Amino acid sequence: MKTLTAQMSSDGRTWRLYVVLFGESGWPTVRWERPGPVPTVAERRRALAELGYEVAPGAGWSWSEDSRDPDDDSTPVLLIAAVEVREREGGAA
Repeated sequence: MKTLTAQMSSDGRTWRLYVVLFGESGWPTVRWERPGPVPTVAERRRALAELGYEVAPGAGWSWSEDSRDPDDDSTPVLLIAAVEVREREGGAA
């Protein structure tokens, strides 16, 4: 079964979880309108299910950080998480 990448990111105000669909203009997205805490694994699982996806067997979330200005290490850190997903049988919940 084909896998895709889901990512979750925060700009310090909201959290967004989205499934990367190359070649598409809009990606399936869920938002949490809060700066913290980080959405739990259970919240992420439910959000993916709402979008019609699930974490691929054996996959785990990985985290990295980025910056709006990579040349200035005093700018706020942007957290990005990623996981491999697959379409759920039967589609969205």
